[in-house]
Amino acid sequence: MDNLTHSLVAAVMGRMGLKRLSPRAMPAMILAANLPDIDSFVAGAVGCEPIAAHRGITHGLLGTPLMALLAVAIICIWERFRSGKEGPLKLGGLLLACYLAALSHPMLDLTNTYGTRVLEPFSHRWFYADTLFIMDPWIWIALILGLEMSWRAQRLGRDWQRPAAWAFTAVLLYIGLNAAISARAVALTRPLVERVATPRMIVAGEVPLVFWKRRVIWRGDEVGGTGTYNPLAGLNHASLDPWIVPLRLGDPRLAAAAKRDAHVRAFLYWSRMPMVHVQDRRAWLTDQRFFDPDREGGGNFFIRLDNPGPSS
Repeated sequence: MDNLTHSLVAAVMGRMGLKRLSPRAMPAMILAANLPDIDSFVAGAVGCEPIAAHRGITHGLLGTPLMALLAVAIICIWERFRSGKEGPLKLGGLLLACYLAALSHPMLDLTNTYGTRVLEPFSHRWFYADTLFIMDPWIWIALILGLEMSWRAQRLGRDWQRPAAWAFTAVLLYIGLNAAISARAVALTRPLVERVATPRMIVAGEVPLVFWKRRVIWRGDEVGGTGTYNPLAGLNHASLDPWIVPLRLGDPRLAAAAKRDAHVRAFLYWSRMPMVHVQDRRAWLTDQRFFDPDREGGGNFFIRLDNPGPSS
């Protein structure tokens, strides 16, 4: 998810009562909720490809507590130079609050089709929940309203934790609803795909803003395509788009590029639905999740195979 969502979730968790665990818990939690994304920035410095490093070790079983410790260390350093008026830090409570905030980051990232490696470093497997788009304004609205009502309740001397808890619960229910929509989309699309090819993978991709719709991406052994599911148009109706694309994973240019180009190997490590797109006799490696035949150039995440180097 985007960093605004991570920050808002951490703030709401703090307003639910976690900020009571220690002075400066709120800024520490917001920091901890965003720290896992440092992987993309430090990857190049340690000789790793950012696309392969992102959502890896800092999002995993070992990285999550380390991110919490890092957040606590930053707050402690800040405290030495500029002490707050709330009293001394309570390190145990601060660490617990930061751990829960840091844990929320990979759990949120897990909800979209991009995926995350939550078992790092013990397993390099990617996990995907196919539930939310990477930026969801409906979640922003719910969390911002919850924070505003919490602050207002505190100013009026009322229970300020309850509005934050309501907002957090609403987001959880919203995620559950989206998970059910995605599952229904896959179930209805499968028999349609079976008429064309043996389905090897069907992914219910989220559509920005219109959360109830799904862009369904499917693939067999040699070909792939897309479809649409809109429960407002019929709970039991899904459709396939007329176009079908060859995956071309046997293209010799892919094997040759993978041998000579570390960026290609990193892309294949990250890619969930790799495919080779050929245009004007040139070959490009891309991912079916982000490929659009109706868009000029085919979409984003393109790597030229017969002339190494990323392109868009």
